Amino acid sequence: MSGIKINTIRSKKSPSSKKTASLEDILNKDISFSSIKWNDAKKELLYSELAILLKSGMDVRMSLELIQEGQKKDRDKQTLQSILDDVITGASLSQALLNSNKFTDYEHFSIKIGEETGKLDEVLENLASFYKKRIQQRRQVINALAYPVIVLFIAFGVTLFMMYVVVPMFADIFKRFGSDLPPITKFIIGFSEGIITYFPWIFFVIISISIGLFTQRKMIWYKKSKDLVIAGIPFFGELFRKNQLSQFCNVMSLLIGAKIHLLQALELAEKITDFYPVKSAITSIKKDVLQGKPFHKSLSKFPVFDNKMISLLKVGEEVNQLEKFFNKIAEQYNDEVEHKTSVLGNFVEPILLIFLGIVVGTILVAMYLPMFKLSATFSG
Repeated sequence: MSGIKINTIRSKKSPSSKKTASLEDILNKDISFSSIKWNDAKKELLYSELAILLKSGMDVRMSLELIQEGQKKDRDKQTLQSILDDVITGASLSQALLNSNKFTDYEHFSIKIGEETGKLDEVLENLASFYKKRIQQRRQVINALAYPVIVLFIAFGVTLFMMYVVVPMFADIFKRFGSDLPPITKFIIGFSEGIITYFPWIFFVIISISIGLFTQRKMIWYKKSKDLVIAGIPFFGELFRKNQLSQFCNVMSLLIGAKIHLLQALELAEKITDFYPVKSAITSIKKDVLQGKPFHKSLSKFPVFDNKMISLLKVGEEVNQLEKFFNKIAEQYNDEVEHKTSVLGNFVEPILLIFLGIVVGTILVAMYLPMFKLSATFSG
């Protein structure tokens, strides 16, 4: 069990025995930002370790002490210490996590339901499983896109180097001989001169746009435009959409399994998802559910949800087993994403290599073609 040291538990001082922190103590503390959430990997490890320790018979306080002792980073130790302090003073685990500002509302409500129903260890296992799946999905997408992105950057770098260094050298040689150049050579040389002349301005514009988009990344218009653009890309868009739907179904399965009402589960899922088509759809679906309309009919209004997904959820709604059907749909989407990412890697890699070879080969042919003509002229 990673990150846990089974040592003798040292007795903790009660809050009343704590001394008021001096100015020196405050200045020596690590600077931390309470609004920064814990990443998925840390949460998956925390919940899995908590579930194991609780199942072994330990209470929440002792489990948190063991996990806190096993942390390597001071910031993580401080976070767990603050959670532990709240638990010691009588707060529930769900409330302590919420007070730390490192965890989301849906985690708070899920754990709260687990505490009230006596199934805290099961809820923690479900949370750990959810974050494990989420990490796996992200890695699948990253692995599928990493190689194409690297090859594109290499192609861009090689092309820029040849246009900025190699082509001007050949252009100087051609000017000395003053011979007529082939059209493709003239085009490459003109393109190279244009890059050299305008590259600083192009670079400045790219950096300015990047900074502008980064500052606007939390705005609604930016999120909406970004998701619509990504969703419209052939193959990549479908892969991205199904990955987001898989995460949405995982969240809904976890929340409904924790006995959270459908309307409240939708509200929490709306806060979690970053995919604008799903987020905007949930806003409308909540109103329909509040008015008593069937859940599957509300989903059918939005094209982001597949007909197969809607049909399965209709059955789940009729037999009152939405949790199982959401989990089944999430697994299906996850399998599809995994299959398509492997296909994408096998399909894109040779295409990008061919593209890189064509670009470099075209430039080399354009540069050496006049040399062959000059050689033929001198030999004749």
